[in-house]
Amino acid sequence: MQSNNRSRWTQSARDTLRPVFRSAFGVALVTLGIALGSAGCTTPGSTNAAPPAVNSSATLPSWRDGAARQTIQKFVADVTREGSPNYVPPDRRIAVFDNDGTLWSEQPLYFQFAFMLEQVKAAAPKHPEWKNNPAFKALVAKDYAALASQQKQVLQLVALANSGMTVDEYDKTIREWLASARHPKFNRPYTELVYQPQLELLAYLRANGFKTFIVSGGTIEFMRPWVEKAYGIPPDQVIGSSQLVQYQLRDGQGTLVRQPKIDFVDDGPGKPVGIYRNIGRKPILAFGNSDGDLQMLQYTASGSGPHLALLVHHDDAAREFAYDRTSKIGKLDKAWDEAIADGWTVVSMKDDWKTIYPAPKQ
Repeated sequence: MQSNNRSRWTQSARDTLRPVFRSAFGVALVTLGIALGSAGCTTPGSTNAAPPAVNSSATLPSWRDGAARQTIQKFVADVTREGSPNYVPPDRRIAVFDNDGTLWSEQPLYFQFAFMLEQVKAAAPKHPEWKNNPAFKALVAKDYAALASQQKQVLQLVALANSGMTVDEYDKTIREWLASARHPKFNRPYTELVYQPQLELLAYLRANGFKTFIVSGGTIEFMRPWVEKAYGIPPDQVIGSSQLVQYQLRDGQGTLVRQPKIDFVDDGPGKPVGIYRNIGRKPILAFGNSDGDLQMLQYTASGSGPHLALLVHHDDAAREFAYDRTSKIGKLDKAWDEAIADGWTVVSMKDDWKTIYPAPKQ
């Protein structure tokens, strides 16, 4: 799908578009090579600071010097240089990132689903009616295909499983699980399976006056306890699905109690809604990895003004996982087609990232 109202930056990008063909399935991926020239870069607190050199190894060091890295650097330089026709004031430099598959791994099962499975199993004796529930059967059997197609039903099961808990009690269960759980393939804590290149990108954007947000189909309750330490993104900059909570007095103390109902699902078309409700401004940069991020990328790329839409392509079976069009978890199909048609930047995990994860903690 192509917009008829392109910004000057985007038109310039289209004029110098260079397709890069790389795919295990022989499908063309398109990345951008944009020659905008050297320009000054405004950083917070300084209007005269020089931009990072476009090809400097000090900038995004875990990214290989290719079209994707250059596109990001040139976009940031262009929107932060005062006097540029595409200059964007700091208060409008909004960057949004999906979490699962974009900032950390998501295979063989969304990490939050692994946590949910333990919760639901623990609550199952109190809910004999669940034995005929398709979502419960899929969780117990670890039927990834069924789970992927019944995410809302799974969330509803979890809402029932932990209803009645205070938000502080639930927060504690998440922290305890993350401290002990290990990934089945890498045998590392899930919070260590964040992508090193993305950590560098987040820091790079913030150093150039961007405000970075997570916009995820996962729940805000699951993400908020750990994302600030992992990504440098504070809890108030996390947008996600949510369970209904209610204020109650318990033993004379005001508290928030989880209710057995899903309040909002922040996935697919829900993501632009979540952005509008929580940020109130359209992002100028969006990064996703799957069809669940399609509408967020469309929203960011629509209308006038400079913008950059990016997708991670999981094509590295040796260092992580390789999957795209037929995957039940993190399926990349329609969004990939739109990236090719509309000139979005597709980042190859295999070709564009020198490393995947930070070094294991000792």
